[in-house]
Amino acid sequence: MMDDLDRELGPRVDLEDDSNSSDTNSAKGHKKSKLPLANPMCEETPDESGFHQSTRICLEQIREAMLHHRWQEAAEYMACYPQMLEDPNQGSRPQYKELIMRLSTEILHHHPNSKLEDYNNIYERMKHSGFKHYLMVSLEHSFHLLLHGHIEDAKHQLSVAESWRYGKESATQCQKTKLIQAYRSLLDYIIWCDKKFTLSKTDHPDFSDNQEMRNYFRQASVNLKEILKNPGVWDPFILSYVEMLEFYEDHREALNVLNDYAYDNSFPPNPNAHVYLYQYLKRHDTSQRKLMKVLKILHVLVPSHELMLEYSFLLLQSEKTSDHQKALGVVLEMLDFACWRSNMDAWKRLKAIIQKLQLQEDWKTVVHEKMAGRTDFWPALHFTSFHAIKDSEENPELMEVKASLAKVLCPDLILKYTAGGVTSAERT
Repeated sequence: MMDDLDRELGPRVDLEDDSNSSDTNSAKGHKKSKLPLANPMCEETPDESGFHQSTRICLEQIREAMLHHRWQEAAEYMACYPQMLEDPNQGSRPQYKELIMRLSTEILHHHPNSKLEDYNNIYERMKHSGFKHYLMVSLEHSFHLLLHGHIEDAKHQLSVAESWRYGKESATQCQKTKLIQAYRSLLDYIIWCDKKFTLSKTDHPDFSDNQEMRNYFRQASVNLKEILKNPGVWDPFILSYVEMLEFYEDHREALNVLNDYAYDNSFPPNPNAHVYLYQYLKRHDTSQRKLMKVLKILHVLVPSHELMLEYSFLLLQSEKTSDHQKALGVVLEMLDFACWRSNMDAWKRLKAIIQKLQLQEDWKTVVHEKMAGRTDFWPALHFTSFHAIKDSEENPELMEVKASLAKVLCPDLILKYTAGGVTSAERT
């Protein structure tokens, strides 16, 4: 918000002031900054009119009051500043309208005596200040109402915006309308959840015959289903739709939605899409082979994901020795990331995999191949004397597991990480 104000006010430099020529001359030797300069929306100019001067000074006072949290003073100045919209040259510019809305809502947010009606007045005024703003201001208005628990009012705002039209519909306006429809359906889902919760508290809940819940489900489904026709990241919308489908036991449609969301190449890569598909399949007792297929793709996208522990477990349960080797690679890749460095489950899993691989004659070769690109950074990442002291003090069990694996993973290196402790002479 303060950055917006700074851009609005802009730098004011007196180009005819020669009083400090020494500073000016000394500055000539400095290299010109390559950083982009803000394009000021309103700055003092030699031919500045009285109207522009008063609005600029008013904005300065608003900024000063906001910086010092004098919200009543800021509100009083803010009551005058919207006269900028009456300027035929600059008042119609979108950035002025957005700045007025942002300033107004920020002041109301902090003002001790602000009321919901004040917010509504601001949003309604800005909606009608220009047709290009109507849809997005309506969406933000609904967010504010939703934040304060007025779900039905928020839905009403989106329903009105959904039916709003101005002239010939442009591609941008069409996209914004689809976004409005999606959020309106999300509110239908929220109301559906409220109805379900209320009904669950009754003595004899009968969800199958509850027509009101069915109506909200149908209303929400229309646009939530349409989302998949528009490539993008739609996580909360997809989850809402799948939850309702799953509730009404339409498992085929739910699985189709999740598969399309995860595997449609027109969508951007989204690890969450594969997480949601895996979680759904797991809830419905899908075979381990299908679960591993989903986690295999997730592993490519996010090798440090927490579900990689489950993926390595499934691979370890397989009867194929090649899967055991894959499990080794999966866990080693997890431990390449510092966030897993002290995770007991990850190190225990690695030990279990090594123990299973040791039943094979070529296990040393397998381990050597997997560790070939890691011997230059793993000792510093996991097996220093500092780690030995830290692990022995904070998690002795982890110390034991790591120490038992150190020579197996790095047999040709001298590591200062032992379960028996580290002397001061050995510390690096």
